[in-house]
Amino acid sequence: MSASRLSPYSVVNRCRPRSGISLCLRATIAVLILLALGSCKEEPPPPAQETPATTTTTPLRLGIGSMITPKEGYIYYQQLGRYIEQRLQRPVQLVDRGNYEAFNKLLQESDLDLAFICGGPYVEGKETFNLQLLVKPETLSGETVYYSLVLVPVGSTATALADLRGKSFAFTDPKSNTGYIVPSALLARINETPGHFFSEISYTYAHDRSIRAVAEGVVDAAAVDSLIYDYLTHIEPKLTSRVRILLRSSPYGIPPVVVRPDLPPETREQLRTLLLDMGKNADGQKILNGMLLRRFVPATDADYNSIRKDRELVRQLENR
Repeated sequence: MSASRLSPYSVVNRCRPRSGISLCLRATIAVLILLALGSCKEEPPPPAQETPATTTTTPLRLGIGSMITPKEGYIYYQQLGRYIEQRLQRPVQLVDRGNYEAFNKLLQESDLDLAFICGGPYVEGKETFNLQLLVKPETLSGETVYYSLVLVPVGSTATALADLRGKSFAFTDPKSNTGYIVPSALLARINETPGHFFSEISYTYAHDRSIRAVAEGVVDAAAVDSLIYDYLTHIEPKLTSRVRILLRSSPYGIPPVVVRPDLPPETREQLRTLLLDMGKNADGQKILNGMLLRRFVPATDADYNSIRKDRELVRQLENR
């Protein structure tokens, strides 16, 4: 055994007796005195440890619908998520469920905190579980409205909606305003339903997919969101050059940003202020530019009354 591993008792065991008080006894007494002195010394307190600052680790769940977000523009919503994360010092989780019904269910059950959705699902969510508006976007042209566009292939001979009777037609989502409610309301005003008027109907669950379906001749016509059409015209003009706008609807309240009804008021106000102020700094403005938006502005429930009227008209005809 090396010296570095010897115990006090090892020292005693190696002592040899001598005259008088043995060396062994002397060593034993010395060890006991040292041990006693050591036990009387006050132990220094453990070094103080800093208490980490309390942080919110629960992710903020942000709904980004592929229904209203072309895959080419998804990167800007990812950047927006990081922007919110950095400023709130809270992780942000992006959620995409692919259809509006799923989004509204998540918002209703508090499994989603805020979301970019269409005006149609907002109106339904407000009616059924008090879904709350946060803000709405303003386009680069200064508008806070958008339109439903009925598209046909560039070579189509159709000149009016009536020319699409007996044709195949693509809707976006059963709850989409521009992609379902508006064209269905147009038909309802002439006492028609999509199932009776068109020879075949389908749902693409994304406005950019509807545009591609028309461009590639998969369907004879489709109804899409003018914001998505304008965005694709900006980044992919070859695609939109293969389709033609047959019909442009009257204006409707632009798709808003919404929050679940029971989101804490302080969190709601933090998010509202953060989005309203995005254009006041370089990072926020860069994201807005990529989304082809000027800024976010306050929204009111009355902005979506025209959608309510069309939705009710369609519902009445479908229930006959």
